[in-house]
Amino acid sequence: MTTLLSTHDIARIVAQRGLPETLKRLAAYIEADFRRWPEFDKTARVASHSDDGVIELMPIADASLYSFKYVNGHPKNTRSGLPTVMAFGVLADVATGTPELLSELTLTTAMRTAATSVMAARLLARPNSRTMALIGNGAQSEFQALAFHYLLGIDQIRLFDIDADATAKLLNNLAGVHGLRLIVCASTAEAVKGADIVTTVTADKTNATIITPEMIEPGMHINGVGGDCPGKTELHADVLRAGQVFVEYEPQSRIEGDLQQLPADHPVTELWRVLLREAPGRRSASDITVFDSVGFALEDYSALRFLRDSARELGLGTPIDLIPTMSDPKDLFGQLVPVTPRRPMLVAA
Repeated sequence: MTTLLSTHDIARIVAQRGLPETLKRLAAYIEADFRRWPEFDKTARVASHSDDGVIELMPIADASLYSFKYVNGHPKNTRSGLPTVMAFGVLADVATGTPELLSELTLTTAMRTAATSVMAARLLARPNSRTMALIGNGAQSEFQALAFHYLLGIDQIRLFDIDADATAKLLNNLAGVHGLRLIVCASTAEAVKGADIVTTVTADKTNATIITPEMIEPGMHINGVGGDCPGKTELHADVLRAGQVFVEYEPQSRIEGDLQQLPADHPVTELWRVLLREAPGRRSASDITVFDSVGFALEDYSALRFLRDSARELGLGTPIDLIPTMSDPKDLFGQLVPVTPRRPMLVAA
């Protein structure tokens, strides 16, 4: 049997664990798997682009487990009452190919993206960072804000979005968070000024320049989250040139990240190498560091492992017959016999 986890199951995991603990555990799963980077069979995600968005498949495997995520990105969806991003994923046993888990990943993607951002910031931001600018206050913004608050100690977040309603939504959702000061700013430049960390998480599928070189100050860490497919960027190319650039999986980031603006030989460092101390991260307090985050399949693999283990511990999920159970594995047609209508026999009088 395959375990199905719905959005309600994910909400119950968070309710029973608490969001701070959920984010903490999820970040630990992601870091543990990044430390095993060479063990994985990796590939850039497969994307199908249209005028209004993109649909992607994100596969990865090690010797024991295979996972994939189906995910879309359609910025205009909110006009139709649909999320910009929708996702689900599968975790399967490599030895047999049996799907162990089928799970929602829309909520989970937002949490795993925020947890990955914090993992990178621990390595790259100044240790005493307390102020973050959050540019883009849409669906993923609360997750980023809370992850940095709970896991990294950020206590002041300066907000800006061209949509005032999005900022009002964020303020309402985070109004009761103890120890977190939220400041609404009139522009990106105002929000960024004096920030230790700058997080960009905008949705439009355009080559935008949300952050420009004159906004950058010595010592800043830039967490670029929203630029995640060809033709969609947030950072001016000179921002990338001004700092050290870190990525998840270089072959994918070259195509999809803000890095797509630069020549193929522009130096970057994959994050796992910093975790394993094979490459340096921040070298000094004045360094400018850039995490060009596009989201990689390993993070979803980690998230699915976390969900599987949490569901087992908390007794959540629904067993489903996703794969037929057969007494004779060679008799697949026999699975249809009980439900196939049979014509009555004609008996001569």
